[in-house]
This record gives sequence, structure tokens and C-alpha cells, in this order.
Amino acid sequence: MQASSLEFCLRLAKGVARQFGPNCEVVVHDLVSADPEHSIVAIENGHVSGRSLGDGPSHVVLEALRDQRQVPEDRLAYLTKTEDGKILKSSTLYLRDDDGKAIGIFAINYDITLMLAMEDALRNFTQTQSADARTEPEPIVRNVTDLLDELIEQSVALVGKPVALMTKEDKVRAIQFLSDTGAFLITKSGQKVCKYFGISKYTLYSYIDEAKSAEKDS
Repeated sequence: MQASSLEFCLRLAKGVARQFGPNCEVVVHDLVSADPEHSIVAIENGHVSGRSLGDGPSHVVLEALRDQRQVPEDRLAYLTKTEDGKILKSSTLYLRDDDGKAIGIFAINYDITLMLAMEDALRNFTQTQSADARTEPEPIVRNVTDLLDELIEQSVALVGKPVALMTKEDKVRAIQFLSDTGAFLITKSGQKVCKYFGISKYTLYSYIDEAKSAEKDS
């Protein structure tokens, strides 16, 4: 690897490692070295994998060294595992010369072992009996006015179109939803529903009766 390329990789490795902290290992491998068994020419936070400067190649490095005729592709955000059981999120980027030949590897290995443990703990904590069939969390409102507003919004979402585009059948369906959810038990709810849907109080009662009749017939 050329001295200028190596110098840039050294600075980049230090910058990435400093940016993401001690759990982020950054490794530079030289693929054109006269000593391929000691391919690591730069490493930051080597305690993550237990490696140090001058150590040998990884599996990915060996693959690249094995067949220089092929142009290897970068691998991003894949999982790796250390000998002592750490789980790492890794990315391998190939450094190339002007002809496209791989001359080095810039690798990032982030220890996510604790994060995975926390993820499992959080999943267990937030899991409900209906976790397999996830639904939208039920909103908790502060007063009945907010509750009525929420139910009206749900009735519109159920129909799937704004009030201005609703047919009579659409409004009957929305009113049925409100009736089924107990919205009309809220004081002065009828007045607000009539105003929202642009109907009279008489029409509201008519829609409620029609909805009940349809429910019985079904």
C-alpha cells in the first residue's frame, strides 16, 4: 500500500474510532504487503476483537488474497462474532488502486453485544399478550372532549375518506361506529357529531336507527 494511502487510512481510522468511542474497532489491512500473514497495518480499539498491529488476516482478507483476479464487493452492516462471544456489526470496504485492484481493506467492527441484550430486555418488557398481532397503541386522552374527538377521527379513518366526500352510506357507517363505541354516552356528543358530519339531529337519529337495523339484519 502506498505511503500516502496508508497515512490517510491511519488518520481516518483514528477519526472514526474517536467519533464512535471505545466499542468501535477500526482496522486497516494491507493486501499487497510482502508479509500477507501480518496484514494489519493500523488498528484502533483493538480490544474489541483482541487483535493488534501486525496480526494476521481475517476470513474476509483471506478471500480477497485468495483470488486477486476477481473484484471483491464491499460488505456493509453485517454481523460478526469474536472468539470470546462478542457480537459485532461490521463493514468491510476495499481500498483500490487506479486499475480497480484491491490493495487494502478498511474495516469497522462495532461491538453491539450489550445493545442486543438491552434490545431483548426491552422487547420482553414491552411485549403484550397480543404481540404477535401488533395493533396501534390505544391513545390515553385527558378528558371526554378529547375522547370524542378521537372517536370521530377513528370513524373517519374507518370510512377512509374525508366528510366532504362521504356518501350517505359512508356517514351511516361512521355513525354506527360511534354508536358502537359509546360515543353518544358523552354529554352533547350528538350536537358535535351533527356539526362535524353536516347533518341535522333528526338525520343523526335516523342514521343510528338505520345502522341498528342493518346490524340486526346481518
